[in-house]
Amino acid sequence: MLAKRMSRLLLATAVIGAGFTGYTAATLTIANAEAVRVEAPAAPGFAEVVDAVTPAVVSVRVQSRIQPVDDRRSFRNFEELPEGHPFRRFFGPDGERNSPRAERPNRDDGPRRSRPVSQGSGFFISADGLIVTNNHVIDGGETFAIIMNDGTELVAELVGTDSRTDLAVLKVVDADQEFTYVNFADDTKTRVGDWVVAVGNPFGLGGTVTAGIVSARGRDIGAGPYDDFLQIDAAVNRGNSGGPTFNLNGEVVGINTAIFSPSGGNVGIAFAVPASVARDVIGDLVADGNVQRGWLGVQIQPVTADIAESLGLKSASGALVADPQAGAPAAAAGIRAGDVITAVDGETIEGPRELSRAIAAIDPGTEVTITVSRNGETVDVPVELGELPREQAAVAPGETPAPATEPASIDSLGLTLLPSEDGEGLLVTAIEPESPAAEAGVRVGDIIRDVNNTPVASADDIEKRIAEIGGEGRKAALLRLESENANRFVAVPLPQG
Repeated sequence: MLAKRMSRLLLATAVIGAGFTGYTAATLTIANAEAVRVEAPAAPGFAEVVDAVTPAVVSVRVQSRIQPVDDRRSFRNFEELPEGHPFRRFFGPDGERNSPRAERPNRDDGPRRSRPVSQGSGFFISADGLIVTNNHVIDGGETFAIIMNDGTELVAELVGTDSRTDLAVLKVVDADQEFTYVNFADDTKTRVGDWVVAVGNPFGLGGTVTAGIVSARGRDIGAGPYDDFLQIDAAVNRGNSGGPTFNLNGEVVGINTAIFSPSGGNVGIAFAVPASVARDVIGDLVADGNVQRGWLGVQIQPVTADIAESLGLKSASGALVADPQAGAPAAAAGIRAGDVITAVDGETIEGPRELSRAIAAIDPGTEVTITVSRNGETVDVPVELGELPREQAAVAPGETPAPATEPASIDSLGLTLLPSEDGEGLLVTAIEPESPAAEAGVRVGDIIRDVNNTPVASADDIEKRIAEIGGEGRKAALLRLESENANRFVAVPLPQG
């Protein structure tokens, strides 16, 4: 039966193949026709770039020193594991670990041993062994090992770190060779859509190359006041941190720092510190081991459309000064709460982020001209910048004062108020749901200090000021609020008609 089926199959194959000529195992040509073949145009690849830059990219392994711990104490909570949990097989019936190590006594005075803290990426920026990586890669480490692309392992020491931009510089100890290094690009010429190549050490694999494009510029991801990230879609994963992103000229356009990943793996959204930011920070770290930034000393917030309207501004741009810090350069120069900073030395300021970066880029002790919009007028204020404090102490929240008088209500805003304990402003004790104040973001416990830059001490003061603002044709009143010793502004819509 099987033989008959095979003979039929061979016969059918012969019939079907009758139209074919020149049949061999390697070629198959239809009579009077040729197989389709497309000559693909020569496409540029990344191999030449990768060959040139890969020797400059390294893996960074970080270790700290710890005291040995008592293994038996470490596993005392085994009974919290549910029955059938696979880890229960590592324990005896009394919770002791099933390992000879559990018999060792706890020795608090024993020798310390190294343990890995983190592993990331980095790259050489000089022939004598200076290496750039992320601060979060080396943070907490005491010893640093550099693994080159050829497997050579070197010892490095820490030169300096800057947590605000998440950058760090290491240097190879006792280098007896010159290293292949790379330069930073002029990233002002980097455009959205440009090709980029990321090289790094994802998941400890080492020497991994991925490619993509610049997806966006100037991203603010909430990492700090100087956020100005490049967004790229090259595959970047854990372990790529501190590694470089190159343009097709082999220049570093960014330093991979963060990924957006609900799953922990690559989803095509990664963020890199731009070369222009990194170059300045790294220069300071190499020279001094730290970064000196100019300091203005103001608490600022964005100018929303409602705030712009309440102040009579033509556009919702600039940085609104919520509070000049006492004793800071801004306060000493006469900058006030309610001023809107619109320029620094003639350079337009679009918002708080631009102001922070502009001031940070100027050396302490430099005199700058701060242009502000104040009560409808443009004022130039000369300010000598201070140095940004390394650590700023948090201010403890204040306590809500006990009521001393009968509360007063402002029905048009939906507020119930009491005089503040210091007599300067009014404490918000209640807010009507869905009222203008509630929609604007006023909260119970806030203290209203000013209304459109005019101090208020009573509900009558507020109502009088609201009437004046409404008479000027404005649709919102700007309230300066204090809460937990911090200031902010909100624009509260006024009743119309």
